[in-house]
Amino acid sequence: MRKVFPLIVLLITLSVLGIIFIQMQWIRNAIFVKEEQYQQSIEKTMIDVREEAMMSFIKRVPHSEMFSKEQLNAILQTPAYTTQIFSSEEISQIINNALRRNNLKQPFEFCVTDIFNTPILYSKTFKSEYFNKSYNIRLTHERSSFIETLHLYIKEPKSYLMSKMGWMIAASIIFTCIIISAFALTIRTMFNQKKLSEIKSDFINNMTHELKTPLATISLAVDALTNEKVIHDDTKIRYYSGMIKEENKRMNKQVEKILQSARLERQEIKLNLQKLNAHDLIHKVADNLILQIQEKNGSLILNLNADKVMINADEVHFSNIIFNLLDNAIKYSKDNPKIEIETLVTGNMLAVKIKDNGIGMSKETQSRIFEKFYRAHTGNLHNVKGFGLGLSYVKALVEAHNGKVKVESTIGKGSTFTVLMPVA
Repeated sequence: MRKVFPLIVLLITLSVLGIIFIQMQWIRNAIFVKEEQYQQSIEKTMIDVREEAMMSFIKRVPHSEMFSKEQLNAILQTPAYTTQIFSSEEISQIINNALRRNNLKQPFEFCVTDIFNTPILYSKTFKSEYFNKSYNIRLTHERSSFIETLHLYIKEPKSYLMSKMGWMIAASIIFTCIIISAFALTIRTMFNQKKLSEIKSDFINNMTHELKTPLATISLAVDALTNEKVIHDDTKIRYYSGMIKEENKRMNKQVEKILQSARLERQEIKLNLQKLNAHDLIHKVADNLILQIQEKNGSLILNLNADKVMINADEVHFSNIIFNLLDNAIKYSKDNPKIEIETLVTGNMLAVKIKDNGIGMSKETQSRIFEKFYRAHTGNLHNVKGFGLGLSYVKALVEAHNGKVKVESTIGKGSTFTVLMPVA
């Protein structure tokens, strides 16, 4: 799976990049074709203008219908044919008709010049700088010695092309964005599924280890109870019975943690809120854990200095919050742990700070420490028992009390967890 997954991501990435590249090439080619069509339409328009001007001139020749085609063509080659017989409005109308026939609806300006480039006819707003940007065609016959040239300036041809291609480009961009979004969602889903698969595998391994040890101890204790030397010794029977009871409690605690996590996820836990003294609860939890700390030659310092200590909380769950944070401080501390609990009031919140001198955490770990099973997923501390549910439980319960929890830590120097609970 580890080899297949990167290959799938690579193939999908290459496919998406290929589709995007082809899409961009298609748009580029479509724009090029439109530009070619536009240029052809302009050229056709210019020819249409010349032919219509000639036809308008012929219609003005007396008895023109009696002349042959060769005779009319000969007349057009003489100086008799000149655009000066037209008005500026007539030339403008001829140009406008030619543009419409070729599906060109852009505004335009024009100027007709003689052989000396002197303007003969022109639109009122034609400017001299338009000459360099104009389309040119000779209006007089190619065999005529009398030369008159039309300069046609069409405004905003790029805008024209964009108006023709706009819907196509917009649709391409939208569908490309959809493809990229679908690709990103697919990759994200694959990573999440991969992560969940690893979490599931690590969780099963941790759960097997956590339950296997007490089961093995219980099995040994049961075998000992059936031993002839032990069965008649009340002291040993009580010893092994107590061992079985303690290991059974240990298994029940592990199972209860998993059930609590499931209930939290389904939001089935209901809080029994009461007005409680936070300092009293902290003292009670500290007394239960002091022996574990002393076994490691450690110390627990209580700086409970807050002047507002009454909170609306669930006694069991608030005690569990403090217990989990202290238990973590003990688990992840080095030899001779030094743990400090401090309380203070910040605004309308009671802050409970639990500081240790343990192994600390990196920035990445701090950003993910409250994720469910995170410790089991990373698997970087096999000597620490548990499923990685403690801190996710803490975060969920603190937020259920309308509070906040945050962590500050430096690798090798310890961590400080701060729980903020609303003051009653």
